[in-house]
Amino acid sequence: MDTKKILMGALVVFVLFTIITQPVKAAEIVQIGFQGISDAAKGIGRFMTELVR
Repeated sequence: MDTKKILMGALVVFVLFTIITQPVKAAEIVQIGFQGISDAAKGIGRFMTELVR
């Protein structure tokens, strides 16, 4: 349990460090992530639509 807390803390510190030192790059990474999620949702929607037909 302690190892999990340490790893989560390190991850939070790393994310905050990246956001503070390179905000433009961090924003691009978040945008890419949301674009991927959006594309996946669209693909699932198309699949379900074709499945119902």
